[in-house]
Amino acid sequence: MTRTDDAVIGTVTTKVPARLDRLPWSRWHWMIVIGLGTVWILDGLEVTIVGNMAGRLSEPGSGLPITDAQVTGMAAALYVAGACSGALFFGWLTDRFGRRKLFLITLAVYLAATALTALSTSVWWFFLFRFLTGFGIGGEYAAINSAIDELIPSKYRGRVDLIINGSYWLGAMGGALLSVVALDTDIFPMDLGWRLSFALGVVLGLVVLLVRRHVPESPRWMFIHGRSEGAEELVSSVERQVEREKGVPLPEPSRAITIEQRRSIGFIEIARTLFHAYPKRAVLGFALFIGQAFLYNAITFGFGSILVKFFDVPTGSTGYYFAVIAFGNFLGPLLLGRLFDTVGRRPMIAGTYIVSGLLLFGTAWLFDRGSLDATTMTLCWCVVLFFASAGASSAYLTVSEIFPMETRAMAIAFFYAIGTAAGGISGPLLFAELTESGVVGDAVLAFCVGATLMVLAGLVALFLAVAAEGRSLEDIATPLSATEAAEAADEDGSPPAARVGG
Repeated sequence: MTRTDDAVIGTVTTKVPARLDRLPWSRWHWMIVIGLGTVWILDGLEVTIVGNMAGRLSEPGSGLPITDAQVTGMAAALYVAGACSGALFFGWLTDRFGRRKLFLITLAVYLAATALTALSTSVWWFFLFRFLTGFGIGGEYAAINSAIDELIPSKYRGRVDLIINGSYWLGAMGGALLSVVALDTDIFPMDLGWRLSFALGVVLGLVVLLVRRHVPESPRWMFIHGRSEGAEELVSSVERQVEREKGVPLPEPSRAITIEQRRSIGFIEIARTLFHAYPKRAVLGFALFIGQAFLYNAITFGFGSILVKFFDVPTGSTGYYFAVIAFGNFLGPLLLGRLFDTVGRRPMIAGTYIVSGLLLFGTAWLFDRGSLDATTMTLCWCVVLFFASAGASSAYLTVSEIFPMETRAMAIAFFYAIGTAAGGISGPLLFAELTESGVVGDAVLAFCVGATLMVLAGLVALFLAVAAEGRSLEDIATPLSATEAAEAADEDGSPPAARVGG
């Protein structure tokens, strides 16, 4: 269906975007962050637990007749395939039916699939529910990033988005430490510890669901899809809450926008928008997602094998090292996130990508010389990923804010699927032999491949990144439904003035 097939159901002039963007930070925003952001912790927990428990699951007596290769190979590939499929499927539904419905549905899918994974007694059951767990998580990325960017004021959007996406690594850190405990047969029987780990993910997910029930629909989505009265009422309610909390009246919103309301936007128009109206931004999205996917796989895919083969670290202790790496990953967005709103998107995105790539080149050189031990190697990885994590999180921020409102969830889903497929399919195929061969030169080559692609992505960002800091989403990319001029915003992010009302 194209745009000409989508009947206009009304025209509305609204100041909702400006009213949301001029809000000061409040308890209401904290509710949004907690309700929507904590799912990344679950994703990190989920992925790390399975990776660290591969050896235990394949042992006789685990209660699951599966091999180590099936856990790290087929099950991991199915999780990735599920995540890519879920992102695209739920991303389309998110743009069509709203953010709130979908971020509740996707969390429910995750919870059910994770609970049923814990009950696995056969290989096919384990494979099926790993796929469905990924399906739910992939859908979360599209629905949640859309809602976050549309509800958080423009002044804080960059740092909040980065920190929320970076919270994945809190889950990874928890999963690494949890696996150490769960694998200890002095504490839990061999066939119970791994099941309890999955069950913990369900418990945490239920807590998130309770909070998320209070997160509203995006007013931006509402007024475009014919629910302008509901959007006005919701924003007015939030304004009253904020004024009571702060004790001062809010300033007048600056500008209005006129929208032709439609029930949906056709898929053909979405595709045309991404690749015809914004080709440079599409290239930027591809570069950022693929660069970070390969750098991360170069390090994290084979980190355990490198520690065991080159530094004689016991297999059961690699979780401690990964917890340290995960902590470094979380610190990057936490400490650097504010700079993406103040220094600016372009210098910070390009800088974090290029610096992390160069640091990985340096790590490869030191490793090749034999200058590192397990501790210093882990510290080098921490420093690399401190910058890389901020850069990788900014990739999600970038594709969620540089395309028009009506295409936002699909844009996130599409680029997420590309990056996840590159990292989860091409990455392991390329890096598996290199990091597990026991040959120093092979591991060095893996590092150099990841570093090269990260630096190249940074150079693309240096020329193509959009200066989105502090700007309304409607200024960065004018909604397709906006009246008057039909052309897209300029590639540098400047919208045609005729499309936005005064």
